[in-house]
Amino acid sequence: MEHITLLIGIVIVTALVFDFTNGFHDTANAMATTISTGALKPKAAVAMSAVLNLVGAFLSVEVAKTISGGIIDETAGIRPEVIFAGLVGAIVWNLLTWLAGLPSSSSHALFGGLIGATVASVGFDAVNGDKVVMKVLIPAVAAPIVAGVSAWAATKLTYRLARDRDEADTAKGYRAGQIASAALVSLAHGTNDAQKTMGVITLALVTGGVVAPHSDPPLWVVVSAGLAIALGTYLGGWRIIQTLGKGLTDIRPAQGFAAQTGAATVILASSHIGFALSTTQVCSGSIMGAGLGRKGGVVRWSTAGRMVVAWCLTLPAAGLVAAGAALLADQGNWGVAAVAVLGLAVSGAIWVVSRRKPVTPDDAATSPSPAVEPVGVVTAALQAVAPPPASPVAAVPIVTPEPAPAPAVAATS
Repeated sequence: MEHITLLIGIVIVTALVFDFTNGFHDTANAMATTISTGALKPKAAVAMSAVLNLVGAFLSVEVAKTISGGIIDETAGIRPEVIFAGLVGAIVWNLLTWLAGLPSSSSHALFGGLIGATVASVGFDAVNGDKVVMKVLIPAVAAPIVAGVSAWAATKLTYRLARDRDEADTAKGYRAGQIASAALVSLAHGTNDAQKTMGVITLALVTGGVVAPHSDPPLWVVVSAGLAIALGTYLGGWRIIQTLGKGLTDIRPAQGFAAQTGAATVILASSHIGFALSTTQVCSGSIMGAGLGRKGGVVRWSTAGRMVVAWCLTLPAAGLVAAGAALLADQGNWGVAAVAVLGLAVSGAIWVVSRRKPVTPDDAATSPSPAVEPVGVVTAALQAVAPPPASPVAAVPIVTPEPAPAPAVAATS
């Protein structure tokens, strides 16, 4: 086995930077509804989430194996430069969507970056297409739907069971349930997303000859990836928390409990079988399902539409950035240095722009959207297919004209 070279060291550091961005980008997945309903204060919520993300990183390595030896062929001539380029593409996309406050998928940004860089440098043969379809694309479509339907049904059941109780009386209990379910989502997030960085670092170690192919992540990799995602989680992605907590729908404690429980169940089940799904998409689907599950609940389809567009663009956009970075990195040491400088410059520019309108923990608990959702494509379509009123003829009010006033009589002196 060879020692870790400077280039592999750079790849490891870059992977941990991505893990850090994953943490603050995806904090909203676990804590947005808990913060929005007042179950926990913002800083206490992200602190709890950070600790449980760290714990979750130690519970399983199945997703890490999917990344390190699943979607990319370890024996196809992948070099550390390719992995570095893929990570740069993922980081840039993560930061752009964070700036826009869009809960896009950090996982798909990573997959897109790795696939784009691999195709540009080695070719399509180095990508295991069947694994990409079975363990990335199909879960990407199915998971948010399953989570949304589960949260919708759970919300309906919750309100039916408590229909004879005053909502204010049950809110305290549901807030306690939210804290427990948010903790479960944070734990699940650690078992899934932290492992993706472990898989990338392990892949870099395999390509550098440091560990044997198909090896489990070394313990130091598990610890460092868990710490990086926990630190990012603690700092909190307040922009995205604001969008998911209040900008997508108005969540009440019972809905928050149902949404988080459904999301945690889907994520933990997927982690157990090695599906590297997007926790962002799962949690967003759960929140929309919970929003529709309450009578009178409204989903802001304009915000949801922007989210779906970001989801669809994530894989190809991160892949294109990573492909350009890979072509540049293939030029030698100066190319790798150029990719690093460009990546730092773009990241710094995004941070400077974000300081013009910062979002604080207090802002994260307020709604950035108007109370009334404007009529959009989905709303207009639903109105177009709505049945006509039950009564065939609407009653027309009859207006009786008032009698004309009597003519004025001139006063005589």
